[in-house]
Amino acid sequence: MLDTHRKMTALGVYQHALAYMHESGRSVELDWQRDSVFGAFTETDFLRETAWVILCSGFRETAVRRVFDYVSLAFCDWESAGSIAASAAHCKAAALEAFRSKAKIGAIVETALAVDQIGFDYVRQRVLTDPIVELQAFPFIGPITAFHLAKNLGFDTAKPDRHLVRLAQVLDYPDAHRLCSDLSQMTGESSKVVDLVLWRYLADHLPRSSVEMLVAA
Repeated sequence: MLDTHRKMTALGVYQHALAYMHESGRSVELDWQRDSVFGAFTETDFLRETAWVILCSGFRETAVRRVFDYVSLAFCDWESAGSIAASAAHCKAAALEAFRSKAKIGAIVETALAVDQIGFDYVRQRVLTDPIVELQAFPFIGPITAFHLAKNLGFDTAKPDRHLVRLAQVLDYPDAHRLCSDLSQMTGESSKVVDLVLWRYLADHLPRSSVEMLVAA
């Protein structure tokens, strides 16, 4: 009975969050996540999504989104690791005009240099074999951000960031993965889509409200 109540409460939160996404005009985010297929990512996809996750680590997503187009332009619109490597100093200097973290911009350059040196085909093969482990070979990609990056590349997983972890605790789930897995089974959506729906709702409403208040809404 307790497990059923927990699942129904989680489902209610999910449905509320999904309605918010549609009402706030964020359906395009849903379509992007639903259409992402692990194994289909290109070199451009890999460079862009890795840069995105590096910049978002410890920063608000809204702050990164405001400057990401400029950063992308500075890095040759992620055309290839080779194009970035050939103009690494110029790319770094241009990107720092918009995002003033030398460590993070340097990490993006380092990622491009590594991909250029060992070849994207090899990188892709390794990531497809064991994404969570292999992605951690890149700077600023750790045990948590590896799930974020893998999800953005199409891997069907939840990411245990602070919002999802806290929601799982409030709903009496052992972790974010189990929460998203249960909701995936109940809704027919993938875990990565469930993650996105819950995360977007929480990210847009916190810290104005607590997770407890959002669950009770």
